[in-house]
Amino acid sequence: MQAYAYATVAMSKAQPGCHLGWVTLAGIARVESDHARFGGATIAADGLVRPPIRGIALDGTGGNARIVDPDATARAGHTVYARAMGPFQFIPDTWKRWGVRAGTDYNTLANTLGTGKQAATSDLSGSPDNIDDAALAAGRYLCAAGGDLATAHGWRQAILAYNHSAAYVNQVRNAAIGYQK
Repeated sequence: MQAYAYATVAMSKAQPGCHLGWVTLAGIARVESDHARFGGATIAADGLVRPPIRGIALDGTGGNARIVDPDATARAGHTVYARAMGPFQFIPDTWKRWGVRAGTDYNTLANTLGTGKQAATSDLSGSPDNIDDAALAAGRYLCAAGGDLATAHGWRQAILAYNHSAAYVNQVRNAAIGYQK
C-alpha cells in the first residue's frame, strides 16, 4: 500500500487537478495481479516483484487484442507479441511512454510527472516489475487519460483507458470501494 500512497502524493503535487486516490491504484493492482502476488510472486524490500509477472502473449486469440512488441520483434527478427508486465500489467509500449522510476528525487521527476512525455532518460524510466515504479506510472497514465478522477466521468474514462472493458471498470470499482471501508 505504501507504493500506492507515494504515487498518490507525488501525482497530487504534480497534477493537483487529477485527484488520483490510492484506492484507485489499489483497485487496479488487486484486479491485475492480486497486489503482486499472482503466481506466487512476492515483493522484495526494494520493490521488485519476483518472479516477474507476465501476461499471456497478446496474439489476438481467445478474445484478446493482437499487440506486437516492436522492440522485441526487432531484436528477434520475427514477430513477437506483447505480454503485459508487472503488478500493474503494463504493455511494453505503454511502459515505454509512462514508465518512471519512483525512487528518483521528486524535483528531478516533477516535470515528467506533470506531462504525458516519456521520461527524459532511460535511468528515469524504472521497471514495470517494481511495485513503486509501476504504481507511479499507473498514476501518470490515469491522470492523463481521465482528467479529474474525482468526477464519475473522469474516473471511468481513466479506467477504460487502462483496459477498455465495462466489466473491468466494475471490477476495479468494486475493489476500490472495498478499500474505502
